[in-house]
Amino acid sequence: MTQTPEPAPPADDPADDPADDPADDPADVAVLADQLLRLQRRRTQTYAGSRLETSAFRILWVLSDDRPRTLRELATELELEQSTVNRQVNAAIDAGWLERFDVEGSASRPVRPTPAGRAAYDHDGRLRAAQIRAALARMGPDRAALLVELLRDYNDARDAVLEG
Repeated sequence: MTQTPEPAPPADDPADDPADDPADDPADVAVLADQLLRLQRRRTQTYAGSRLETSAFRILWVLSDDRPRTLRELATELELEQSTVNRQVNAAIDAGWLERFDVEGSASRPVRPTPAGRAAYDHDGRLRAAQIRAALARMGPDRAALLVELLRDYNDARDAVLEG
């Protein structure tokens, strides 16, 4: 007697959820996840001698391409809620790092760096770059180059997975 195979579950079936696979052991990625979290914390680190708060530095980083942004565009690029970006932008405006300006025919008022904001961003960017260079120097040129290559490969692979 032959058995008829059961039909495959639909793609949106909860049984297809990879988080429910008992054979999947998250411990195999936990070490990498720990290191990625350590790296993530560096994004919010304040450096001795910094002129900018971390949030102002990140906003100025996005604006460093000389293209003004609306709050909505900044929120999207920073992956933050628009209300959070609004608060951070207002603080940076109060500190003199950013300015809003009018665009004819538009209700929104984009923001751009002030000269003081550009100077502070350049200063703090050099502080961060010096620390990164020092860490890479401790690794040696071959391992530093390998790190950059592997991070690029990982990010490209992760983007491909996320994009489906």
